[in-house]
Amino acid sequence: MPDFLLQLDRQVFYFINHTLTNPLFDWLMPWLRNPKFWIPVYVFIIGFSIWKYKKAGVYLILFLLITVGIADFASATLIKNQVQRARPCRDAVLAKTITSRVPCGTGFSFPSTHASDHFAMSVFLGLVYQRKWRWIWLWVILWATLVCFAQVYVGVHFPIDVTGGAIFGAVVGFIFSQLFKKFQPQF
Repeated sequence: MPDFLLQLDRQVFYFINHTLTNPLFDWLMPWLRNPKFWIPVYVFIIGFSIWKYKKAGVYLILFLLITVGIADFASATLIKNQVQRARPCRDAVLAKTITSRVPCGTGFSFPSTHASDHFAMSVFLGLVYQRKWRWIWLWVILWATLVCFAQVYVGVHFPIDVTGGAIFGAVVGFIFSQLFKKFQPQF
């Protein structure tokens, strides 16, 4: 990574991790990045899709699971192991000044798998549901963006990590939404 980009990434990280510190974020951001916090949203998506669309809803959920599975596997296993970027808590420049609000995490940092997974889900759902509910984009992108912001705020990822994960997840979500539309053209 070019030095100027690395320095910018560290500065933006420091701004989010330190300058934006406040008691509300200190309490809320660890929750927002925790997958268990989002279980009601996942249950709603599954229940709503099957209730509203029956068999097509089951296919939608299957495609969504495949979408997330591929985004997760590719980001966590393939890309991270090739790039091998250290997390902020292990970065030689930041490690002593970082405010860690959750444990550092294992493995490498780029791309953020949380970002990849949530943007894959969000773009997939946004593209599949946009014809009937245009406002869905606001909620799915807000959801994924909050998860990404929380990853940086709590100190486990750099901004470039979540941006790269978001872009990768969005591409995966787009591809699988198009495949779903070909498989279920009447949806």
